Amino acid sequence: MKSAFLASIAFCAVLALAGGTARAASPRQFTVAGTNVRLDIDAAAFHTGPDPIVAWAKRSAEIVAGYYGMFPTRDLHIQVVPQAGDGVRSGKTWGHNGGFIRLQVGRDVTDTQLQNDWVLVHEMTHLALPEVGEDHAWLSEGLAVYVEGVARVQAGNRTQPDVWSEEIRSMPRGLPEPGDRGLDHTHTWGRTYWGGAMFCLLADVDIRRRTQNRFGLQDAVRAITRASGGLASEWPIERVLKTGDAAVGTTVLEELYDQMRDAAVTPDLMALWRKLGVEPDGSSVRLSDDAPLAGIRQSIMRAPVSKS
Repeated sequence: MKSAFLASIAFCAVLALAGGTARAASPRQFTVAGTNVRLDIDAAAFHTGPDPIVAWAKRSAEIVAGYYGMFPTRDLHIQVVPQAGDGVRSGKTWGHNGGFIRLQVGRDVTDTQLQNDWVLVHEMTHLALPEVGEDHAWLSEGLAVYVEGVARVQAGNRTQPDVWSEEIRSMPRGLPEPGDRGLDHTHTWGRTYWGGAMFCLLADVDIRRRTQNRFGLQDAVRAITRASGGLASEWPIERVLKTGDAAVGTTVLEELYDQMRDAAVTPDLMALWRKLGVEPDGSSVRLSDDAPLAGIRQSIMRAPVSKS
């Protein structure tokens, strides 16, 4: 597992390299779900001005807080680094000092691109899972891929057909290729991101099956975040999965990890999607409420009722 000391050195190096940009930026402050967010942005760098970017950051934080029932950190520092062109380019997240996210955003980014962006929700989701080590990056990245789509649907920022059609197009990239081993041993892009997302989908469906749809992966990861404090902590993956299983009263996560950690497991994804009531329809999908697991599909994408 990557040590906190080495991670801290890397984090400090990034701050040092970006120091000139950070000093030139004008900080904006806002609060989401009790979390204080500082957004460093050069107000003159973007053609839209700073307000749409501030709104994008706040909306993304609200989406993540909605999924987890809380924002994963009490404080968050976001640094926006302007780049040539448009769009949201990339991001990187650290768990130190509350939480730090560095984003590269095109100077010509549009309101529509910010409204449809997935990058910042993905990066914020990383804050909710403890550091589990490089061999298990598939869990960190796969969970962020999976949660991004579900959380945005629950918040009304993305449609269900859009998310399910993306899964049908992209999740097969996470299936093992000839010569691949289990998730802990094959660190290709497809296996890390979409193989990890596949693990999350399989776990979500099985948790809901075994609990008669009373609980899902969302309940498990909420419990993991509350117990661990998120990315600022370092936990063995076994502890992460055991904590999630205990919260939903099953052993789904631990059993699935035992199956997929070393062996190249190839589930029949299309058969699973059909049972969920998801059928390909051109470039999109058709959703059927008559399918055997349609209720599970609906529950995955439905925002939980607040218990407060």
